[in-house]
Formats: sequence, structure tokens, C-alpha cells
Amino acid sequence: MRLSDFNYNLPPELIAQHPLPDRTASRLLELGIDVAGQTFIQDKKFTDVINLIQANDLLVFNDTKVIPARLFGKKESGGAVEVLLERVTGIDTAITQIRASKSPKPGSLLQMGSPSDPFSIEVIGRHDHEHSPFFEVKFSGPCIPLLEKHGQLPLPPYITHTPDEEDQKRYQTVVAKNPGAVAAPTAGLHFDQKTLDTLSNKGVKHTTLTLHVGAGTFSPVRTEDLSQHQMHSEWFSVPKETQELIKATKNSGGRVIAVGTTSLRALESAAALQLQEGETKLFITPGYEFKVVDCLITNFHLPCSTLLMLVSAFAGYEHIRKAYDHAIQQQYRFFSYGDAMFLSRL
Repeated sequence: MRLSDFNYNLPPELIAQHPLPDRTASRLLELGIDVAGQTFIQDKKFTDVINLIQANDLLVFNDTKVIPARLFGKKESGGAVEVLLERVTGIDTAITQIRASKSPKPGSLLQMGSPSDPFSIEVIGRHDHEHSPFFEVKFSGPCIPLLEKHGQLPLPPYITHTPDEEDQKRYQTVVAKNPGAVAAPTAGLHFDQKTLDTLSNKGVKHTTLTLHVGAGTFSPVRTEDLSQHQMHSEWFSVPKETQELIKATKNSGGRVIAVGTTSLRALESAAALQLQEGETKLFITPGYEFKVVDCLITNFHLPCSTLLMLVSAFAGYEHIRKAYDHAIQQQYRFFSYGDAMFLSRL
């Protein structure tokens, strides 16, 4: 398949700019298969997810926490510079994207923070990538505390407002605990503690893994031939306890339900690489054979994105095309703050 196969026309007004007042207030599009073997599309409310998940199923969440990964400062020349972390690599080191009138060279210092509380970032290396160059940097102190103090929440590029208090609260999932992501695992944003408690009381288990979502998740695919696309790398960890719960769920006839494409990618990467943790560049396109995940809860994804390719692989290309056409016709809300889908593997 080619890049143009994954394009679609989305009216801009369907891109959700703000979260709904309540986490569970979203709509839910169910795409599945009935007892007669026929595929169907049904419009539901997200709270209906409680009825779609059965007592012996296992929900797997990504517990990564979004960090305030965007920083603003100046180059030594005085020119403005914007730094967006891709990932933290050490106590005081990170991989970043840097926006400036002219790319900084290795060895240059960037002045960050405020006049009364300054810090610096040294550029120590550059890696050219098909999307944009990435820079290795060294902070003048530990990264995370400096980001927490001076950084801005990195909302996706299609959300046009400056992050506010509402975003600070709502662009994190209720299970978020491991800092390191520069984008939220958005399917998890629909769940509140009450829903998790209701599911637990029903006999549904839930567990977590960690995949730190990188800025590369928003990088467009630039090659029409998908086999030439270079996937961005992300760090994941699937704890032994989670792997054992998956095995027990499969043995009891339950379903493994990934909450979000990042959870799915981590689970399938762990199975494919036979690793509990590591780096993944797994690029899932139609034809991929899934080893772990039976159902997927996910938001609607950007045209021509690797995530749209992933869900097309999971639920079938034609089925996803029809589901997206239906969602646009019914004016579902799209992307990070938008509505959700419940997909069975088709």
C-alpha cells in the first residue's frame, strides 16, 4: 500500500481544540463483527465501554506521563530559539528538536530560563533524520526539575491555543506516573477513576506498561512508498507482572484490550523482539500479524499518519475507511481531545 491510500478529507471544525467537561463524556464508535460474521458500525457513548468489556478481559494502559517538554530561550547571538524534547536520555541529557533562524552547531550554548533563574543547554551533537534534524543536548542541571520549572506542556501542533490550567490537568491520563512523554497516550484520556472502579467491580483486570511517546509521533510520512519510511524510535517497558496477566487472560479465554496505539505498539514490540524493555521502531501496516492484542480502544488519527496505518492493519483497511467516513458524516470530534473508537481485530 502507498501513502496516498491513507489520506482523507477532514473538515477543520471537527478537530477538537479542548477536552469535554468530563473525561467520559466523549462518543464511542464501535467497529466489530456480529455472530453472523458481518461487520458493523455502531454509535455509542464512551460510558458504554463498560458493557463492551467482559469480566475476564484485561485492559492494558500506557502509564507514561507527559513532561513540560517545550522550552523557549536565546542563542548566544541573541536570536530566539525553541527547544522541544524528543526524549530524556540521562539525568542531564536529552534528544531534542530545535527551532531557530539558523540551526545551532555542536558546542554552542542556548540560554534558557528567566533572567533571575537562568540555565543553559549545550548542543553536543546532531543527527539528521528524514523528518528533521535531532540534537543531542546537555542541560546545566537535571532535566526533569528544570522542565517542571521552566517548560511548557507540548500540545500537538493541530491544537492552536497556548496550554492553560485545563490542559495541565486533562492532557494526562489518570494512570500517568512515569515522566518521559512529549505527547499523551490519548485513548487513556477518556477513562476516569470511577470507570476503572466500575470495571474492576465487574471483574475486569487492568494493568500498565510504559512507552514514552516521542515528538516523532507527529512527524508526517514523507515517502509515497511506505517501505522507505523510517519509523521514529521509542522506549518501552512491559513489566513481568503485565506479561503474566496477559498469559493468564489468554489461557482463560479473555481478551487483551490495548488502551491506545502506544500500548498496542509496546505489547507487539515486546512479543516480536522477545524483550521486556528496549527501543522499538515497529511500523505496523496492513498485512502485519498481531501476536498479543485482541481489541483496541483508540482515538481518530491524522490523515497519512503511521497510526492510521496501524489501526487499518488491526481492523482492516476498508473497514477503517468506512468507519472514518461514518465518523465525519456523524460529526465525531477528532484527534487528541476527540472521541474514541472500540475496535475488534477483523
